[in-house]
Amino acid sequence: MKKDMIAVIGGTGKSGKYLVQQLLENNYHLKLLLRNPENFTLQNHLIEAVKGDARDYYSILNLIKDCNAVISTLGQPAGEESIFSDATKNIIKAMQFHGIKRYIVTTGLNVNTPFDRKNEKVKMATEWMYQHYPETTADKQKEYELLAESDLDWTLVRLPLINLTDESFMTETSLEDCKGENISATDLGKFLVSQIDDETFIKQSPFLYNV
Repeated sequence: MKKDMIAVIGGTGKSGKYLVQQLLENNYHLKLLLRNPENFTLQNHLIEAVKGDARDYYSILNLIKDCNAVISTLGQPAGEESIFSDATKNIIKAMQFHGIKRYIVTTGLNVNTPFDRKNEKVKMATEWMYQHYPETTADKQKEYELLAESDLDWTLVRLPLINLTDESFMTETSLEDCKGENISATDLGKFLVSQIDDETFIKQSPFLYNV
């Protein structure tokens, strides 16, 4: 097993590309799950492309073999049923099979935890998501509940609007409330990489935002 081999799900998505860049800058070996590897053009000796789909258990099982940790920035594919709880069930099962503990994953502001003291603006945004995207919003809540019941060392990072920028800003985390309206994709990538060996937020769901 290569030291620090990280499995990445959602690595070709908008924020996933920034995560991949940060992992490469930190000299991690990556295994990337790709639905269409033929469309993936980034050439780097640290990257191993693995064809598959997060809804398919055997794809995940193959992807995470020999990895130290799994990071997901999985987005909702257009026109498909909500993917989050299906993918999470596969990831938990495959990680348990391979004996991998560390799982870091991103989600939206709308996920609620028992520790929350959301401000009115965030509460309204959560309600809006439930009104306009009820299926995916409920499914993201289910993802949190599946993780909370699992024995993984998981961290579910809750995010405001992601700005796709190379710029970096001051960031804050909170387990109770999101006090910023944006997060830079570069800062998000840096934070996700920092969590690989950081135990601060194990089995917790911090908000991450720029201030």
